Amino acid sequence: MIGLWTQHAQTFLLVLAALTLVLFSIPIAVAPLQWARLVGWRLPESRDLALYFGRCLGAFALILNFFMFRAALTAEAMTPTFEFMAMVWTLMIVVHIIGAVQRVQPVIETLEIGFWIALALLTAAFWPVSS
Repeated sequence: MIGLWTQHAQTFLLVLAALTLVLFSIPIAVAPLQWARLVGWRLPESRDLALYFGRCLGAFALILNFFMFRAALTAEAMTPTFEFMAMVWTLMIVVHIIGAVQRVQPVIETLEIGFWIALALLTAAFWPVSS
């Protein structure tokens, strides 16, 4: 079963990336409450949505941690891991700036912009360069 359609792996990734980008990633990133209503969450009375989004974010953070530990311990996939980190830090900067401009987040979240910028700079400084 594993690898049954190996020759189509690239096509699978392309189709999956396109579909999840359009149907899930962009809508949930740009308009999370509208997305939540569309899929059946009851707003604003349901606190369960906040738990759901928190668990989703936590799951992605755990995935990032896995890749960072793997790269650190085995030197495997160093550059893709740094690319992943750089993208996460950049989007976290954007998300926190939007929250600050809209004045919809606690002050600690606005101050966190500096943390994400520092991580982005450190990631750039430690970027693995092939010799």
